Parts: sequence; structure tokens; C-alpha cells
Amino acid sequence: MRNIVAPMLAGDISTTHFPEDDLQYIEDLGLIRRRPDLIIANRIYREVLPREITSPIQDFLHYPQPWYLTAQRELDMDKLLAAFQQFFREHSDAWMQGFNFAEAGPQLLMQAFLQRIVNGGGRINREYGLGLKRTDLFIEWPVSETEGYYGKVQRIVIELKLLRDKQSLVAVQKEGLAQTADYAQRCGADEAHLVIFDRRANKPWSKRIWRKNAVFDDVAIGVWGA
Repeated sequence: MRNIVAPMLAGDISTTHFPEDDLQYIEDLGLIRRRPDLIIANRIYREVLPREITSPIQDFLHYPQPWYLTAQRELDMDKLLAAFQQFFREHSDAWMQGFNFAEAGPQLLMQAFLQRIVNGGGRINREYGLGLKRTDLFIEWPVSETEGYYGKVQRIVIELKLLRDKQSLVAVQKEGLAQTADYAQRCGADEAHLVIFDRRANKPWSKRIWRKNAVFDDVAIGVWGA
């Protein structure tokens, strides 16, 4: 099961060969659908799988929620993603060594981090761009505690991409910006971010951690290196 679910959570099945018996077993369990395309079976499993896998990490995280809120009770995504960069720098190696889902490790760490922050106040919708080498996260945050989702809702898109050996940062970023802009427009998001996880060997952290602003197809996008 791990050998199939991990690439799916990472959004990358383009170069993966799945044994037929394994696929049939996972399909019989009801976790995936194979036709017309290979996908995680339903939205419940898209939510449950990463949450269950990362529950030990969520227990480890103890960040006071108000620290990430503006005076208007909106999520301050610059503070939130900058804090994630530091968390990822300090803890990613240790956590991913213990992951059975190493290929999807960066995406799962991000989801665990965000889940701990928004848990109880908002929700995270997850889409796995199978074959497109990306994971889409769509955060919905009710600004008013009393009005909830009937009042103002902050809508934020976060696109996750992996940068591997022999890949170009410029090419991955260009592809990611196009995908982020498209997803933000489809979701009607107020804010969009692209996070690129640099998994190239021997790349120092001083070169991995960065932040800049970009615009693609009239969509303003915050671009983050991790």
C-alpha cells in the first residue's frame, strides 16, 4: 500500500511502475479508483490519509494560533510560511528519516504544519496533481468566529513542488507559477503561494531558503524556497 499511496500523495506517478497485484489490492480496499485515471478514491480519503500519516508531527507542533492572525483575525501567510521555512530547516531531516512515505515527506510536513495551525478554525482542501508533480492545498479561513462560513472567508491557495537533481529551478518555478495561477483562478482565491522544496543533493540550506514575489497571468504569487 505504501508503495502506491506515497507517489500519489506526492503528486508524481509519471515515472512509477505499480505492480498489478498491488494496484488490485489497494483498489479492493476502496482507497483508489483506477479508471478513467488513477486517483485516490474520494475526498474523505484525500483528507484522512495525510492527516493520519502526519498525526505524530501534529502532536509535536505547539504554535499559539493567534500569533499567525492579523488584527482583523485573518491568517498572516507571510508569517506562517516563514515559520514553516524555519521548522522545515530544523526538523525535516529527522522527521523524513522516520517516514515510510519519504518521497511525499515534504508535502506531508507542510500539511501537518498547516493542519495544526488551522485545526478547529478553518479547513484545508487537498488536491493531488497526479502526473503533474504537484500538490494543491486550498485553505478556507472564516474571519468571523460568530459568522463562520456565512461571513467573510479568506481563501488561500498553496502549490507544493519538488525540485530534484538534474532539474532546473527556473523550469520548475515557471511550471509551478502557471499551475498556481490556474488553481487560484479556479478556486477564486484571494491569495496564492508556491512552495518549492529543493531536494537536490548537497544543496546548502543557505541556498534553499528564500522568498520572492511574482505575477503570472495577472495573479500575484508569493514564491518560497524550502
